Amino acid sequence: MSDIIYTKVDEAPELASASFLPIIQKFAAAAGVSVGTKDISLAGRIISTFPEYLSEAQRQSDDLAELGRLVKTADANVIKLPNISASVPQLVAAVKELQSQGYALPDYPEAPKTDEEKAVRAKYDGLKGSAVNPVLREGNSDRRAAKAVKSFAQNNPHRMGDWTADSKTRVAFMSGGDFFSNEVSATLAKDATAKIVLETAAGEIVLKDAVSYPAGTVVDATFMSAAALDAFLADEIEKTKAEGTLFSLHMKATMMKVSDPIIFGHAVKAFLAPVFDKHGAAMTELGVNPNSGLGDLLARVKDNVAIMADIDACMASRPPMYMVDSDKGITNLHVPSDVIIDASMPALIRAGGKGWGPDGKESDTNCVIPDNSYAPVYDETIKFFKEHGKLNPATAGTVQNVGLMAQKAEEYGSHPTTFEIPEAGTVKMILDDGTVLHSHAVEAGDIWRSASARKAPIEDWVNLAIDRQKAEGCRAIFWLDAARAHDAELIAYVKPILEAKGVADKFEIMAPREATRASFETITKGETTIAITGNVLRDYLTDLFPILELATSAKMLSIVKLMNGGGLFETGAGGSAPKHVQQLVEENHLRWDSLGEFCALGESLTFLADAKGNEKARVLGAAVDAATQGILDNGHSPSRKVGEPDNRDSHYWFARYWAEALAAQTSDAELAAHFAPVAEALSANEEKITSELAAAQGAAADLGGYYHTDAAKTAAVMRPSQTLNAIIG
Repeated sequence: MSDIIYTKVDEAPELASASFLPIIQKFAAAAGVSVGTKDISLAGRIISTFPEYLSEAQRQSDDLAELGRLVKTADANVIKLPNISASVPQLVAAVKELQSQGYALPDYPEAPKTDEEKAVRAKYDGLKGSAVNPVLREGNSDRRAAKAVKSFAQNNPHRMGDWTADSKTRVAFMSGGDFFSNEVSATLAKDATAKIVLETAAGEIVLKDAVSYPAGTVVDATFMSAAALDAFLADEIEKTKAEGTLFSLHMKATMMKVSDPIIFGHAVKAFLAPVFDKHGAAMTELGVNPNSGLGDLLARVKDNVAIMADIDACMASRPPMYMVDSDKGITNLHVPSDVIIDASMPALIRAGGKGWGPDGKESDTNCVIPDNSYAPVYDETIKFFKEHGKLNPATAGTVQNVGLMAQKAEEYGSHPTTFEIPEAGTVKMILDDGTVLHSHAVEAGDIWRSASARKAPIEDWVNLAIDRQKAEGCRAIFWLDAARAHDAELIAYVKPILEAKGVADKFEIMAPREATRASFETITKGETTIAITGNVLRDYLTDLFPILELATSAKMLSIVKLMNGGGLFETGAGGSAPKHVQQLVEENHLRWDSLGEFCALGESLTFLADAKGNEKARVLGAAVDAATQGILDNGHSPSRKVGEPDNRDSHYWFARYWAEALAAQTSDAELAAHFAPVAEALSANEEKITSELAAAQGAAADLGGYYHTDAAKTAAVMRPSQTLNAIIG
């Protein structure tokens, strides 16, 4: 096994790897450090799942499973780049691309009937949504802005949209019948196995035959009423029209891969309710599934003149919709994975509450977030800015995050314990001793889910928070609502640990709404606070605050201290990656910023030095920090515009600053001597290298695919400077 594993992923981060990874491997080798790769891309996971359909040459190992075993050992040192959390449309598109490349994969069965189709569907379902992160995250999250990144953002503040007190932008959420209001939770006193059943008038349906939990696990159950959801959506559509704002839905149909696509489908049906009422049977015949989005729906009914005419009439009577791409007519409801709440809401808030409408203009927006669990975070953020005006990045402090996520903690709305209820009855979680742990009366179409958090990850999370607060000496808040069933169980863990460690006075416990306001008040004063949160809020807040503070969440330092002693170093968010790929294909300009990769690399090398006693790796890591500072101080981050320096230019400058720092350091004479000629060659050839990189831009780029690119073509696109390639090797 290599000393460091660098993950192969998707989209823009993977394209950047084609340029950056050879540099890493060249420099690391000088310190005796091997850097290997493991494929956790969507295409790679599809290929490894269906070996029986493929030729021997096409098959590949299950790298995700292998990494899943590695992260449970003390030897793990993994740099994890953001990967696609696939929605059904993305999964289908990836399969079609692989089929076009000669991979005889089975189609994704939309409505499986035979046993074979059901087996294929089950395998594909295992690839949907947040399939990677729960496997790799065998530790809790420590996420914060690196000091150099934060300092640069303060000295070079990004543009923020203006907020006004009379803004019509607001957040809409359900007042009952949602996951929040129906939640029940309990902490298990002993090891247990539970089955999940639906008791109906006709008999018992087993939804899940056995789920095992160790003693001390917090087990939740809840459901969202389909009737309440539909009434809420219909009401908000009418309110949006009356208010003269844009209608927008903000979901996480990737992470919450079972529940949120269903909710998304309800919104599509609500927006086109008259069309579904009139043409529902015909649309079903055409294969329409509203969960797949408006884009898929339109593609299936485009040749039916009557349906299309009624869709046009319905859309004309509805409020204008928040757009993904106004020029191309791609709406908020086109694809479930296009509008992801943790990226979309911060971007809208940063823009002063404005979203793009179908007319290509910015407008106030009704932000519909049906479930009340975390919607108050965004609601309170908007209220705060309406009262106080926009955040000033030049003077703002920072919100760090310690997130509970180890061992699939709080995997809300994810397979395999989330179900769309087939008929009315009572859902029960029944323990192996016959105890009914949780029970809900439900109707057909309701969305029922269970999630859990184990004792060891919870205790590790609290102790990590204690360590981080001690290191920072700042305000620290547990974002837990004592009035919410699940949070009350966590508080019962948190308080005794804080008291036993004698640090209870160092921490506050607040519900998310109150914690949101307290955090904005703190950073407005230029101070630091630590948000100590569960898994979903970790996901949301590590985009919200960085996007407001730094303009992006891709530049965050993200360390996962694995519970068995290893290290996982994540490189930031990938939400804008598809647009970056589109620009590269059209203009051969990649604006992806690898700053997150730079930060993760430095931490990984330092961790390796500590774990293995490799002092050369420590020197390399310190030089990475110097190179990162050089990129920021000298303005060598990628530009957004074609013809200006892009991702490949930043990699040249990073390599140069890294080599110069290694040549100049005095801790290791051997490394200094090794890198002196490399630094000299990179400096002497600056004009030639930058000219070769610039000459590559402008024309269309051929990658040989989107989900499964051609390695040689991608390397040719991402390493266009022969002079730089000769130096790096």
